[in-house]
Amino acid sequence: MDMDSASSVVLQALTQATSQDTAVLKPAEEQLRQWETQPGFYSVLLNIFNNHMLDVNVRWLAVLYFKNGIDRYWRRVAPHALSEEEKTSLRAGLITNFNEPVNQIATQIAVLIAKVARLDCPRQWPELIPILLESVKGQDGLQQHRALLTFYHVTKTLASKRLAQDRRLFQDLASGIYSFACSLWSHHTDCFLQQIYARDEAAALSSLERTLLSLKVLRKLTVHGFQEPQQNMEVMGFLNAVFERLKQFLECCRQVGSDSTCREKLEKTIILYTKVLLDFLEYHPCAFIPLIQRSLEFAVTYVFTPAGEGVTFERFIVQCMNLIKMIVKNDAYKPAKNIDDSKPESLEAHKIKTAFFTHPTLTEIGRRLVSHYFLLTEEELAMWEEDPESFAVEETGGDSWKYSLRPCTEVLFLDIFHNYSQTLTPVLLDMVQNLQGPTNVEDSVQLLMKDAVYNAVGLAAYELFDNVDFDQWFKNQLLGELQVSHHRYKLIRRRVIWLIGQWISVKFKSDLRPLLYEVILSLMQDPDLVVRIETATTLKLTVDDFEFRTEQFLPYLESIFGLLFQLLQQVTECDTKMQVLHVISCVIERVGIQIRPYVGCLVQYLPLLWKQSEEHNMLRCAILTTLIQLVQGLGAESKNLYPFLLPVIQLSTDVSQPPHVYLLEDGLELWLVTLENSPAITPELLRIFQNMSALLELSSENLRTCFHIVNGYIYLSATEFLQNYAESLCRSFCDLLKDITNEGRVQVLKVVEIALKVSPMLGAHMFQPLLPAVFRGIVDGERYPVVMSTYLGIMGRVLLQNFSFFSSLLSQMASEYNQEMDQLLGNVIEMWVDRMDNITQPERRKLSSLALLSLLPSDNSVIQDKFCGIVNICVEALHDVMTEDPETGTFKDCMLMSHFEEPKLSDDEEPPTEQDKRKKLLALEDPVHSVSLQQFVYEKLKAQQALMGDQGFGALMETVDTELVRQLQEFLQGL
Repeated sequence: MDMDSASSVVLQALTQATSQDTAVLKPAEEQLRQWETQPGFYSVLLNIFNNHMLDVNVRWLAVLYFKNGIDRYWRRVAPHALSEEEKTSLRAGLITNFNEPVNQIATQIAVLIAKVARLDCPRQWPELIPILLESVKGQDGLQQHRALLTFYHVTKTLASKRLAQDRRLFQDLASGIYSFACSLWSHHTDCFLQQIYARDEAAALSSLERTLLSLKVLRKLTVHGFQEPQQNMEVMGFLNAVFERLKQFLECCRQVGSDSTCREKLEKTIILYTKVLLDFLEYHPCAFIPLIQRSLEFAVTYVFTPAGEGVTFERFIVQCMNLIKMIVKNDAYKPAKNIDDSKPESLEAHKIKTAFFTHPTLTEIGRRLVSHYFLLTEEELAMWEEDPESFAVEETGGDSWKYSLRPCTEVLFLDIFHNYSQTLTPVLLDMVQNLQGPTNVEDSVQLLMKDAVYNAVGLAAYELFDNVDFDQWFKNQLLGELQVSHHRYKLIRRRVIWLIGQWISVKFKSDLRPLLYEVILSLMQDPDLVVRIETATTLKLTVDDFEFRTEQFLPYLESIFGLLFQLLQQVTECDTKMQVLHVISCVIERVGIQIRPYVGCLVQYLPLLWKQSEEHNMLRCAILTTLIQLVQGLGAESKNLYPFLLPVIQLSTDVSQPPHVYLLEDGLELWLVTLENSPAITPELLRIFQNMSALLELSSENLRTCFHIVNGYIYLSATEFLQNYAESLCRSFCDLLKDITNEGRVQVLKVVEIALKVSPMLGAHMFQPLLPAVFRGIVDGERYPVVMSTYLGIMGRVLLQNFSFFSSLLSQMASEYNQEMDQLLGNVIEMWVDRMDNITQPERRKLSSLALLSLLPSDNSVIQDKFCGIVNICVEALHDVMTEDPETGTFKDCMLMSHFEEPKLSDDEEPPTEQDKRKKLLALEDPVHSVSLQQFVYEKLKAQQALMGDQGFGALMETVDTELVRQLQEFLQGL
């Protein structure tokens, strides 16, 4: 690309690419894309974004194209890689001057320099760091800032490299520039403090920006630049200085007030200081030991004493609490159970912690956490009134302890309570004792305090197990609190029902459950929405508990389920609807078929909710989960849901539809349970199988469920299903078997095995393309035992139940192996006998015996030659399946099934699905369960004897081991 002529056309294309008119924009983007691989293109881009006279948007786009080009074409091995000559020129051009006037473009240039540095520094770009350091020392304010910005991004990028060689290079760099970085940070910090005290906010803001950047550099160097940082006096000196600087900056917060232009950046810098300590503690816990005492003193002083009043802010408090938490929890600071096995550093750290966390200190921390930080704030109370659903959802939020004050305080409380429960348990119990009895509804302070204390008791439930008689407290105190109906007392009603939910799996007597259900029934009708939502959550925890008894809950099921449904209709937020749906799903799952009389309204409402939630895939996931439980609860009656259910499955499992990304897993599960509970196939249910071939192509973690679905269709209606889909299924399976794990192979083969079991003739015909591979696997001695076992199971079905097909397959394979049919049959029998131990399931072992016995009687010399092996397999199988009647002393086949009986179920047992019933009926026709192996052996041996005569048969029996003959005679006694 000729530079002079190219500059104008590239500039024109970039200008057009910033257009809002797609007719202009699209051709320009295409032209730029074509130039990406042209030599000289990136040199032109460099000249364009370095030209400050050009339009900002054009220059911005030039930087982005350059940055993307580094990712794609900078590496030597990349297709269309840049030449070394051009890269040398570009590296020089990038660091010629640091005077970019536009902040956003300056940041992007710094990032792209860092990207090049990651690949080339220091080997191909040794001059980068010296030039940056020289520019940072300069007097020009803009140049100094831009160089410092670039220095930070380069340091950050190099610090992120994880290969051992790269880490050593970064450590070399860190040791060489650490002193300079410290002095730079110290200089800018001093300038800022002088300017802020002089009330020169404009100059202070500029210095603060440089302080922030130099501190960011130091953070990366300190945390990632030293293998043993405790050995470096400068590193430890800097870390100790952090505490003093933090105090100075916190005082600045007090001085500048909340409206100052500096305030936001000041808070950002304070947080960065805390990040230095937290990162260093995370990566170098042993090196942090000398800082434990000072860190705890600092954090506890600002968070738990009046010293922090007026200067702290929420994010800083969170960071301090995280610092305390990480020190308390750190495994490196805990001695081993056997004290002699402990490392000296662990003992030293433990000693420091023990000396710091005295009884008075722990008592003050515990009390202040509960009585100050656990109190609901004015903002939270306002949210409760104005937006109760958001309040309820936020209160049950996820893993947000690192970023939000309330979850952070609760996690810190739990960690400290767990580690110092002996000291803190009496403190908390004393706080509970002081709040006994109903609280005056006019006393908002006491109401808030009781809410906070009960919150603490709920969080520490497991720790308080031996110290709180929760059953007595529930009956004597909490029950009374729940009956106070005043609207201000909703605070306590909501907290008490939450508290019960926390204790339900810890200590709550089973015989108190009915009383609790009465309470839940009452509170589900509470005028306050937050109380109702919290009650629903406690209900879920109650029915989820392992001590849940369905019979205790049944008297309340209709009323509670009706109120849950009302709540689902009343709430409007997506997250709250999901929460309530999860409760409903849980209830349906636990009560099973008992739910059938009460689901009418829910069944009518779910289609409307599904339609309304078109833009909310996570809510649709919750609906799918509810439908799964609903179908299982309704059993065969779920067919009435098909007009809604089947389109939902169709959409959720269609990989051409965008929502499948969210809905697929639950959609497949719903599809499977629908099949399992279907009383009969319908055209619509058959039609949605069209989605399956694309799903099998995905080869995702859902493959196993897909195979179960295929099996479900075979059990449901083998003839219709296989006639419609066997051909496409065979193609999918053949593709899968080319590149699949052994476990995956077994899943594919099990489908074939089930098809043969359900319909021996049709199954063999429809899956004919797969059977030669099974035959080869047996003849060639498949090494993986589970696969071999499945091969033999398939071939056993074909041989026993479709001999004509077996003969034609044998003929086909004999031609392939260039052997006589008899010779190949002998090889198969020999391998079958040899690998019988691979078969572990008694059903398959009996099947193998029946299959090989089906070759008798025979005058074929090959079969007679293998007679000993066949008898051997039969005796082994007889040992597997025959049980002795202790009264008569005779043997009987334990696998025989004569008729179908509905099983008698206990209260905790699930009734059989329609598919379970189909499997049972199928088993009645299966030779494995309908033919007595003992009788079959006897008849086949008799037939062989009749064919050969006594003398010939006697000679044949002499080929069998005498001990085997004795065992065989014992089994056949009385026949």
